[in-house]
Amino acid sequence: VVALISLSFGGAVGLMFLMLGCALPQYNQYWPLFVLVFYILSPIPYCIARRLVDDTDATSNACKELAIFLTTGIVVSAFGLPIVFARAELIYWGACALVLTGNTVIFATILGFFLVFGSNDDFSWQQW
Repeated sequence: VVALISLSFGGAVGLMFLMLGCALPQYNQYWPLFVLVFYILSPIPYCIARRLVDDTDATSNACKELAIFLTTGIVVSAFGLPIVFARAELIYWGACALVLTGNTVIFATILGFFLVFGSNDDFSWQQW
């Protein structure tokens, strides 16, 4: 229960930083909300690979490594998009810093979710 509450708190704090980067009166640009797409896409490759991979192998699995590679690409893109927006002067650098802070918190929360709830053998998506 404590892990679930702390993960939800982390998600709320991360989204608060993202919203502050968009809605503060001196920034007032909503372009950074496009990183929400990356938040949704980031766990998908790893979840698909976990369904397809048999974990009894001691050797490395190409499917799982591809999923980690795709997830890494999605996370790097989520950090790169606000920087590109700031360099193109679509958003201010202060808004970029707030969005990058929110990205760090959100992706740490997603990682924490998989570390806390993904290690159990009896874990299934039917619990949610």
